[in-house]
Amino acid sequence: MSARLDSPIKTPSGVVFPNRLIKAAMAEGMADDSNNPGDKHIAAYDSWGSGGWGGLLTGNVDVSTVHMGSPKNIVVKPSISQETRDAWKRWALAAQQNGTPTLVQLVHPGRQSMVGGGSRKFTEKTIAPSPIALNIGNGLLERLLRHLLFGSPREMTLQEIQEVIQQFADAAKLAYESGFAGIQIHGAHGYLLSQFLSPKSNVRTDAYGGTPAKRARIVTEVIRAVRAVVPSSFCVGIKLNSADVGGSESLEDNLEQIGLIVREEIDFIEISGGSYEKLRMAVGDNPDPRAARTAAREAFFLDYSRAVRARYPSTLLMVTGGFRTRKGMLSALETNACDLIGLGRPAAVWPKLPKEVLLNAELKDEEAKCELNMVRGNWFVRMLGVKMINLGVDTLYYVDQIHRLGMGKRTEAPPKA
Repeated sequence: MSARLDSPIKTPSGVVFPNRLIKAAMAEGMADDSNNPGDKHIAAYDSWGSGGWGGLLTGNVDVSTVHMGSPKNIVVKPSISQETRDAWKRWALAAQQNGTPTLVQLVHPGRQSMVGGGSRKFTEKTIAPSPIALNIGNGLLERLLRHLLFGSPREMTLQEIQEVIQQFADAAKLAYESGFAGIQIHGAHGYLLSQFLSPKSNVRTDAYGGTPAKRARIVTEVIRAVRAVVPSSFCVGIKLNSADVGGSESLEDNLEQIGLIVREEIDFIEISGGSYEKLRMAVGDNPDPRAARTAAREAFFLDYSRAVRARYPSTLLMVTGGFRTRKGMLSALETNACDLIGLGRPAAVWPKLPKEVLLNAELKDEEAKCELNMVRGNWFVRMLGVKMINLGVDTLYYVDQIHRLGMGKRTEAPPKA
């Protein structure tokens, strides 16, 4: 086995990941009644922290109590109590007691905030860069679901943009003071910062829209605000979508935005993809799930990662989505397509995957796998024909595995369909 998968890597801030395998962020939905990390988080992160991972990324932590992604998410409140601080310190200790650097993923859902997710009233609109509603499908049921779950957003004011920037900074400061190694800013999967970056959801004509650089402005200002309240030794990463490329121009716009982000002392960029409109984080770019898997093209977003690498060769890149074999991971590293391997669903099923399988020298490359079957809904769910619901069944399976991990129960890979 190549030592490359085992080799440590140091971020510009000085945080060292002891190997290249990172537990990626996943929806957890198991905060306590005060939306703090509770006993389930302690148990789950104790297990991951002793699993031989190079680093851990937490599930998404909301920065706004009004606009939350889920009512059971951890959230950073405007006024941070001692109870919250104690809970966060306990969480950080559980995750890092074996020397595994852990980063808190921070997110604002924007127009992807479901009804009941936060303190937003039923009649109160979500916020977004522009008043453009989610499009989860054109069928009658899909349009009804969109109306009931999300409604139509309203355009954010300049004051609200500044408030969101400060919310990210306040959350990062709490993570630092709690003892975490860093934070990751969520700028992907259709959440608020991703909404600003995309011309499809951002049609503003002020300082925060109209050009690729202006659409990226809120992201660069978030990074600056975070850097202003944490020391230089604190790791700050960001998660971005691969480009929804319709032509070379959209890729070029996307790479221009990455260049602006790279200048802001970012430690690494994680490349993923998808949103509630296009659930590519679950199925990748290949529309045919039966397509043959090869080591050279195992991950979903490697082609885009290579384009970023060519333009910004010194930037640390992490790719998440689709990695299932040691061979595929090694190929991605050895061809310099990325520096870090993100694993989500496999980590929910096998919390000690690196130690027991991928970094286990007693297992041959052909044996070192973490392949998973797609979880599909019953006949009624399939009959509805709503892609968001069908793929949501698969996601919820892994949320349940994380909950089992948090309760000290055995986790299981999904059965064959």
